[in-house]
Amino acid sequence: MSDESRLRETICQFGRSLFERGLTAGSSGNISIRLSDGGWLTTPTNSSLGFLDPARLSKLDSDGRLVSGDAPTKELPLHSALYATRGDAGAIVHLHSTHSVAVSMLPDVDPANALPPMTAYYVMRVGRTALVPYYRPGDPAVADAIRGLAGKYSAVLLANHGPVVAGKDLEAAVYATEELEETAKLRLLLHGLNPRLLTRAQVRDLVTHFKLDEAIAEETPDGPQECCSSPHHHSHKCG
Repeated sequence: MSDESRLRETICQFGRSLFERGLTAGSSGNISIRLSDGGWLTTPTNSSLGFLDPARLSKLDSDGRLVSGDAPTKELPLHSALYATRGDAGAIVHLHSTHSVAVSMLPDVDPANALPPMTAYYVMRVGRTALVPYYRPGDPAVADAIRGLAGKYSAVLLANHGPVVAGKDLEAAVYATEELEETAKLRLLLHGLNPRLLTRAQVRDLVTHFKLDEAIAEETPDGPQECCSSPHHHSHKCG
């Protein structure tokens, strides 16, 4: 099996998994993978992630022109902008996952840090998430909003729409998207309850240990976010 054939199968496998677990409904959501020649494979417009045909995936050249397959997703502008600003991105996942969309609609969300550091795996897999204003699906203007982030985020939450997440490969992008959705679920469950978050020291420990982006630690707020201040405190009881 050629590399391209393998990538086509991978898109379909992950797409089916995301769909069957209810992470994106109907014909919503799209996936792309960057090819070694600079082109992409992407899911077609109006296609369900649960019923993709490897042979009908859209193949685009490095300029975004359709080479083969069905017409591509209308969300090409956001994929293109994220690839352009995240040189390490090998794949992008965009979903309409319920809890992430719900968080994007809350009035008290910080655009520079849409989800706080609630768990270690959110920090490790996602890092930080930016919130960008609402744009009509497929609106080319969304690309300017993504470029405006200057490549500082691999995860972006589109207001009233859903998450867009880049990863080094499709597996990484999917895992990060799933972690973002689970963190959004926690955010909603604990909304208004003043939950204990990871401290800057704990985030710094994760950044150092797992060699993550330094900006994750630098932009974590200071303050009494949790009562066990040591990043190595393993007790489940505080106080």
